[in-house]
Amino acid sequence: MRQLSIGVLLATFAVLPLSAELSKGEVSRIQEAATVLKEIHAVPDKDIPQDLWQKADCVMVIPGLKKAAFGIGGEYGKGLMSCRRGAEWSAPIFMKMAKGSWGLQIGAQSIDLVLLVMNEGGAEKLLNNKVTLGAEASVAGGPVGRDTRAGTDAQLKAEILAYSRTQGLFAGIDISGGILQPDDDNNKDLYGTTSAKDVLHGTTKAPAATASFMSALHRS
Repeated sequence: MRQLSIGVLLATFAVLPLSAELSKGEVSRIQEAATVLKEIHAVPDKDIPQDLWQKADCVMVIPGLKKAAFGIGGEYGKGLMSCRRGAEWSAPIFMKMAKGSWGLQIGAQSIDLVLLVMNEGGAEKLLNNKVTLGAEASVAGGPVGRDTRAGTDAQLKAEILAYSRTQGLFAGIDISGGILQPDDDNNKDLYGTTSAKDVLHGTTKAPAATASFMSALHRS
């Protein structure tokens, strides 16, 4: 009987779903997103203002947003987003962005993009399949520096503030028309069947593979 019980138990474990391992590209994307935040935070005078960072409901980082191989003038990139849950940051999810009407800065083939989602309503829109920036969620280029006194009224009222870094320059950028949505395939690799919304809303523990990004979110 004992041998039969052990056999049944082993058979049960054998059919349990196993999370797929992250690809090299997914691991690299996590590390690159963490590096972008760390390098930006290392220069306070050129960083995102501290008061805006503290007010932001979510932070998204898309490292190496590139000119797309398809279409004319299109850009495409993938990154990570985490949202505040009280005094802590949620486990991150993978996000992706596509855009076809705006160009990268002159002479640039790729940029690092950082987005601050300034309220819960903006965050909810991003999780509802996909959202077009400027049409379904207001967006503006964010102010840079130690505080927001130089910010315009449009910047301070936008649901999403956007920043870009290219060739050593970090500045606000207008990304109206960009389409953002969760990267379902990559999130499945990271969390299995748990949805992106449940990860950000719940108590899902951040996977060990995302430790560098979680550390970078806690700017000093």
